[in-house]
Amino acid sequence: MLDMRFAPSFLDDIRDRVKISDVIGRRVTWDRRKTQPGKGDYWACCPFHGEKSPSFHCEDAKGRYHCFGCGVSGDVFRFLTDCEGMAFPEAVEQLAAEAGLPMPARDPEAEKRDAQRATIFDALRLAADFFRVQLQEGDGAKARAYLRDRGLSPATQATFGVGYAAESRNRLKEHLVSKGVGKAEIEAAGLVIHENVAVSYDRFRDRIIFPILDTRERVIAFGGRAMSPDAQAKYLNSPETEVFVKGSTLFNIARARRAARQTGTLLVVEGYVDAIMLHQHGFEHAVAPLGTALTDRQLELLWKSVPEPILCFDGDAAGTKAAHRAAEVALPLLKPGQSLRFVVLPTGKDPDDVVRDGGAEAFNRVLDGARPLADLLWMRETAGASFDTPERRADLEKRLKALVRQIGDESVRRHYLQDVDERLSTFFGAPAAGSQRRDGGFNRNDRGGGGWKKGGGQGGHGPGGAGRRAAVSDRLARSSLTRTEPATAAPSRRETTIVVGFINHPVLFEEAFDYFAGLELADAALERLRSVVLDVYAEEAPRDRDDLLSALRRRGAIGLFDEAETRMRLVREWSVLADAAPEDAREAVRQALHLQHRFRSLHRELKQAEEQLGIEPTELTLQHMLEVKREIEDATAIEALIEGYGILSGRGAKAI
Repeated sequence: MLDMRFAPSFLDDIRDRVKISDVIGRRVTWDRRKTQPGKGDYWACCPFHGEKSPSFHCEDAKGRYHCFGCGVSGDVFRFLTDCEGMAFPEAVEQLAAEAGLPMPARDPEAEKRDAQRATIFDALRLAADFFRVQLQEGDGAKARAYLRDRGLSPATQATFGVGYAAESRNRLKEHLVSKGVGKAEIEAAGLVIHENVAVSYDRFRDRIIFPILDTRERVIAFGGRAMSPDAQAKYLNSPETEVFVKGSTLFNIARARRAARQTGTLLVVEGYVDAIMLHQHGFEHAVAPLGTALTDRQLELLWKSVPEPILCFDGDAAGTKAAHRAAEVALPLLKPGQSLRFVVLPTGKDPDDVVRDGGAEAFNRVLDGARPLADLLWMRETAGASFDTPERRADLEKRLKALVRQIGDESVRRHYLQDVDERLSTFFGAPAAGSQRRDGGFNRNDRGGGGWKKGGGQGGHGPGGAGRRAAVSDRLARSSLTRTEPATAAPSRRETTIVVGFINHPVLFEEAFDYFAGLELADAALERLRSVVLDVYAEEAPRDRDDLLSALRRRGAIGLFDEAETRMRLVREWSVLADAAPEDAREAVRQALHLQHRFRSLHRELKQAEEQLGIEPTELTLQHMLEVKREIEDATAIEALIEGYGILSGRGAKAI
């Protein structure tokens, strides 16, 4: 299928920029039970042959598809030629347009450069082999001792191909010449310094060498860590070449993308030694930029694999600056479901320090505090500032909204503007009496709504509602669903209501499967039950409640369900039991979802407020924390439940 008018590098660029799932998704409907978008893993009924159950598999990380039914497989170009009937040049032209790449003119010089690129790859591969051998020889003793002191195990060194460049001006160059590599190729690979000198000499000398691989796991460059404390540069990377552009690749990206299929995310750290140490401690999904601030091309490379990578920056001023810079680069590129989360490590610490001192458990605790991009923007604009005048408050609003208006996607920008309004309302106090939220409905949004049908609520108040009480019925005020419970309370009535409601009324899975799949549960038993249910649906959707219960029984989870359902009976939460009307179950679960998302969001906001108070102990930060606490303690400020639900099952309001 390969057309020689298109250079392999050009086709690779298209593959890197265009998600194969986006192209195939225009032709098929992804099965929502087996598909895991967060991991770039998609299933559908095959478009090449008729079938009733999905056996067509597509992986973004590999850029490939395969049908386990009829055996077809290929890449994004093959899909368009075989499924859409396009000629190969036509497929390339369409995908190049989607990737934002101009079509190349037929150029003999370009073909010559591609031939040279192949030779450059050969030179780099031979150099990597040479560096690995050098590490194990006599000259590498000092480097081996350093690696032991740093805690890099022999297995980790082998995995990453760690090597050593001896203190010599010509050892690598002479080795490559002996292998038949020409002077021009050695220079083009960036392995020697040849400009402004009479005789070229090895670029890497007396350095521990870390090979840098592309997404196809080819060596494209090297990073070298100096052994001498007097070296001008502690870390030295290869220069940019025909095959290596610093701002377009990430260290360890190929291995990390494979690991991300299990973790659902990628970790971005500042240095490649950090990425290697995290890998050794079980965090195999870590990557690092290569001596530059994170670029838009690197962000696109991350998003091609996962929807929300986590950026982990060192706990110093430079780390904070890097986080802010990454946020600014990301804003124009945000799309629905495509964002970033941020972790700023303890002061003076980098990821290597954290895992060496406290192991994987300590780093997991750090990751648990990952914050969304919206939080980072808010913290940057409010930290250390005073807003004691209307003018200062107006300036904060102006700066925040100016940032948000950089977002290119209209829907994401709208939600961010709403988020800013809610945060400002919380920070500066409640709006005047009689004011109402703009949305006026019960919709899921960035701040934690949980309904899947618009208009189901009564216009609940956002975080700015501190101090305002909702007009609720006595029955609602008595309902334990609206009583404050700590985020770690186990088991909460809200959580049990949701899980039992879904299981007793499987029709809800057809309407709101994603809400169940993305649910945050504090109770370990309920979380295990939810996980088993998801496993059941991943294999094949049960026909009805009895079918689902049979599947739970086969998997040893029926006891968990029985305990949860018994709790619902004891508290007389009849609306989610099996004999309740589907309309009542739907409404009860919908409202419980809303409250669950709201309470989890509030507790996250409280944690943020407490941390901010520790950093900036001012009257404003104290007031903010107290307001969030009051919201948690006064759950009746949330107008979520609809008065009078339950009539359809024949029970009156007094049944609660």
